[in-house]
Amino acid sequence: MSVARVGRRFWFTRLSWGHQSRAAAVGSLQWSAVKVTVLVGGVGGARFLQGVRELFGPTPFPAPAEDSAGDESATPPGPHEITAIVNVGDDAWMHGVRICPDLDTCMYTLGGGIDTERGWGRRGETWHAKEELAAYGADPDWFGLGDRDLATHLIRTQMLDAGYRLSDVTAALCKRWQPGVRLLPATDDRHETHVVVSAPGGEDGAQVAIHFQEWWVRHRAKIPTFGFAQVGSDDTHAAAGVIEAIADADVVLLAPSNPVVSIGAVISVPGVRSALRTTGARVVGVSPVIDNRPLRGMADECLSVIGVETTAEAIAAHYGARSGNGLLDGWLIADGDEAAVEGISIGAAPLLMTDPIATAHMVRAACALVGVDTPEIAGPDSTGADR
Repeated sequence: MSVARVGRRFWFTRLSWGHQSRAAAVGSLQWSAVKVTVLVGGVGGARFLQGVRELFGPTPFPAPAEDSAGDESATPPGPHEITAIVNVGDDAWMHGVRICPDLDTCMYTLGGGIDTERGWGRRGETWHAKEELAAYGADPDWFGLGDRDLATHLIRTQMLDAGYRLSDVTAALCKRWQPGVRLLPATDDRHETHVVVSAPGGEDGAQVAIHFQEWWVRHRAKIPTFGFAQVGSDDTHAAAGVIEAIADADVVLLAPSNPVVSIGAVISVPGVRSALRTTGARVVGVSPVIDNRPLRGMADECLSVIGVETTAEAIAAHYGARSGNGLLDGWLIADGDEAAVEGISIGAAPLLMTDPIATAHMVRAACALVGVDTPEIAGPDSTGADR
């Protein structure tokens, strides 16, 4: 039994719960099929999903048709089932096409087409369309569409215009990429994140809401900001399969994505929070900070806006314990960080997602924290030790 020091507490990798949840019951059978549901954003969420897939094996997506036997392009099924519920708050219309950054980042990353240096966009991308749009003076001039990426947006827009749901479009696009994870948009409806900022050139105190992409890409989150809001349909609801994926899961993982504009945007979809509160699965979050700093992105800027410190403990308290009115049963933090939140079991592990195997060890530690057994991993963790 290994022991990790977490603040002033000790964490044992094997925990004894007061009662056995369905997740623990399934986990106690070493090789029983496990249903894993993951809430994710973009770059960090996609890399986290690589580790989940590495640990549990691939889930064919889209599901193979009955007459597809012998199709060598299809992903062979693993014994477990992975579903990712992906943020759509970043989605926007640009130059007449529908952009879904987080869905595409997950699809490209898992399908092997991502630009690994940037963490987003297509490998081998060219920018001729962007240059031509700029030559015409087209707005917005601060958001670039790569030529390869543009093909994805064109297909998506054509299908949406034809009446297909975003979840159907995502499945169709994934037939090419074979991500090995079932990718579901959090909602098929418009649910864009907008940011309340000071009105440019307005009177003192005047405020205006701009799209998240403008705040993030154009302004780099460096303008006075007062809050976030979801803008969309009055009858927004979770996409087909989302609530069921949470309700039927054996473990639900909150990826180390931005707690405000990624995970927070997913949770804000009507029905998702209540599903997390009532599922029979254990819900485990993974801290997006190491030594009180986000590794990438602007989580610290977003947390500051809503009055939450950029620490593992403060973010856990922001999510809250399920034993209270929150979401978490467990919270995995980086080795060396500290956290203690009543009602939440705290664990520690290396959280650098240097490669899928290192990330798989992190996912395994998160599952172990709440009593869910997982397959062994062939290869050492980031410390060089086999587990």
